[in-house]
Amino acid sequence: MLPHKKIESTLQAAVRAVLADADVSAILVRPCDPKFGDYQSNALMSLAKTRKLNPRQLATDVLTKLDVSAVCEKVEIAGAGFLNFRLKNTALTQTLEAAARGEHLFFDKAAQPKTVVIDFSSPNVAKPMHVGHIRSTGIGDALQRTLRLLGHRVISDNHIGDWGTQFGKLLLGWKQILNRADLERDAIAELERLYKVINAECDANPLRLEEAKSELVKLQAGDAENVAIWKEMIALSQKQFDTIYGRLGVKFDFALGESFYNPWLGEVVADLLTRGIARESEGAVGVFSDGTLPPKEDPFLVNRDGEWVADPALVRKSDGGFNYTTTDLATIDYRLKTWSPDEIIYVVDDRQSGHFKKFFLIFGRWKPDAAKTTKLVHVGFGKIMGDDGKPFKTRSGDTVKLGELLDEAEERAYKIVSEKSAELPEAQRKEIARVIGLGAVKYADLLPNRQSDYIFSWDKMLALQGNTAPYLVYAYARIKSIFRKQNSEFRIQNSELKLAAPEELTLAKHLLNFGLTLEAVAEELRPNYLCNYLFELAGKFTSFYENCPVLKAEDEATKNSRLALCDLTARVLKQGLETLGIETVEQM
Repeated sequence: MLPHKKIESTLQAAVRAVLADADVSAILVRPCDPKFGDYQSNALMSLAKTRKLNPRQLATDVLTKLDVSAVCEKVEIAGAGFLNFRLKNTALTQTLEAAARGEHLFFDKAAQPKTVVIDFSSPNVAKPMHVGHIRSTGIGDALQRTLRLLGHRVISDNHIGDWGTQFGKLLLGWKQILNRADLERDAIAELERLYKVINAECDANPLRLEEAKSELVKLQAGDAENVAIWKEMIALSQKQFDTIYGRLGVKFDFALGESFYNPWLGEVVADLLTRGIARESEGAVGVFSDGTLPPKEDPFLVNRDGEWVADPALVRKSDGGFNYTTTDLATIDYRLKTWSPDEIIYVVDDRQSGHFKKFFLIFGRWKPDAAKTTKLVHVGFGKIMGDDGKPFKTRSGDTVKLGELLDEAEERAYKIVSEKSAELPEAQRKEIARVIGLGAVKYADLLPNRQSDYIFSWDKMLALQGNTAPYLVYAYARIKSIFRKQNSEFRIQNSELKLAAPEELTLAKHLLNFGLTLEAVAEELRPNYLCNYLFELAGKFTSFYENCPVLKAEDEATKNSRLALCDLTARVLKQGLETLGIETVEQM
């Protein structure tokens, strides 16, 4: 068992010995400022507060039942009731030696694995994937990788936009103005052209709009010709999606588009009406406030001129059509029946937060029993901005296409790699540039707090200094170069660690916190925690390497111990970057 887990479980047992009925699930141990120790728990203060006890006295009582002498020095009570723990060097070295032998990499699998559905990326058929898709795709992929690494059962589902009013216009364009040669050359560009032309005509001419609507009605009614064209559009779009996802190394378990749920939309609305959750209003069907929330917190109400008025979630439009809310309800019903998840995570732009507030509340009213056992989470995120502080666009004002952005990332990285390592063969420089370019784009997107907007900057993201993917990949390659310089074969498994220098101890203790960081990412659904952990790890390694000679160490035992530290750092860097969806290279 890892030291912090040992401390935590022993502390929980001690609390239970003092307060037999206490819920100890919140009694946690976390890293702290090194001047106080290695780990700290502040949980006794809130426990004392709820029971109207003196927190310092409770801490004193718990301490009499607490024996962590196997892993810690004397435990200290600080402030109003903090417990500070300082690891013994023996516990630290034993943990690192076990990792060196391959017994763990500083993290445990979850004791109680969850089944988690992650809904992310969700591009639209017949449209090019754009820069905005990097956010949902990268965050969702990092979360699924983290949860899988920790032993959870993850089902990733790409809820593709393959249904809706745009298909009436696309069908009309396909039948009347399609250029087959252009379709074969660049299918998505041709589909985009069809939509733009017909959409402009529909805006200018109500008769054209009626024509488009009639094509949509035929599709929805199962007209053989329209269904065949629609299926061809999906197949062409899927090729584009597969190419982009292949480049990004992103995989999905399922890609059940909106159309998959069509057969159940009518049933969903009928059931909502029968249960009294939805009602008819002005020819449409909507879900209204049930009055259980204060008006300020109720998404089904909006304040107009000082008065709270209804803002229902429509589930059937007045023309009989359905919408996102209906589809989302049919989707969640299917997911519950098919996968029985403990949690469903939706990685979707923060601008959709209003939709999710309504949708989650409707779900709670519609499926109250399932709502008690299945947690729904909206993982929202901000926008990508240009240098001008406005949403990132091309110079002509168009949306930046994701494929073109990835091409440019690789081209820019290739120029940098060729300048720095001109002696490497071209094929190797291209491979390094691919890893660096794609990694830089992903990392720059994962690094900020996901709910913040961030400014897209090629210079910053491709820099070899600072908190960037190139810096971390370079740090990994630099460690691997140490082993290339090592003349005799190094058997990492048999190394005994000697941790004496302050930089050795600091690096070793940071390695121990890898698992805690992964758990924090999984718990709070924030990949930026892992980015910052890896950046700090690389910095601590640099300090260690500059102050503690490795290959020129004073004796063989010290050299082997330091080589073991190098190897463990490289393994954690590689695993951490892989968890963010970023590849590594052995040489740069």
